[in-house]
Amino acid sequence: MASTQHIQNEQPPFDYTSALTRVCADVCFRVPALNHIDMERVAVCYSQTRHSDPVGIFACVTPLRFKDGDLTKPTRCGEVTLHRYFGDSGIEYLYIIHFYIPRFIELRLPQKLETIVHELYHISPLFNGDLRRFAGRCSTHGSSQKKYDQIVQGFVDHWLKQNPPPQIWDFLRFSYKELISTYGKLVGKKINFPKIIPVKK
Repeated sequence: MASTQHIQNEQPPFDYTSALTRVCADVCFRVPALNHIDMERVAVCYSQTRHSDPVGIFACVTPLRFKDGDLTKPTRCGEVTLHRYFGDSGIEYLYIIHFYIPRFIELRLPQKLETIVHELYHISPLFNGDLRRFAGRCSTHGSSQKKYDQIVQGFVDHWLKQNPPPQIWDFLRFSYKELISTYGKLVGKKINFPKIIPVKK
């Protein structure tokens, strides 16, 4: 079961990963190409970074199934599976999106929105626990990273044109210091990356 842990020890608390989940859900609702994503089955959590310098990964999505949504995969050492995670309601997660804090928080608003949509677009159109796979050698982003980024930007633009309620996403305008000053303590969901587990016969 995922647990909620502290990011900063000040009051009052603001659940940053829950707020990010609401943004993701609104994006998936308003952008037709992402309507297949059910955020109840996507765990949004954080990973702590040592510094806020804009160097490195800002977020990543981890599939909780293998290719084509398979629960197991054959290897030279035998069949393996992935550790499975369940939300508080008992629904099993199919994906985990990690946001790297405070590095992500220090991005400008446009970059934050692009990062959020970038990770959502990685989720398979079949929503089967696998990632979106493109033809060719680069199955993650397709033949052109630039084209992938253009698609993501188009989704961001479409979402903004729908006039999403400011109370859902205004917090994304703030830097880390501004968040602490405005909300006090930050809390969020933290989940370890899934382990590969041998399947017992």
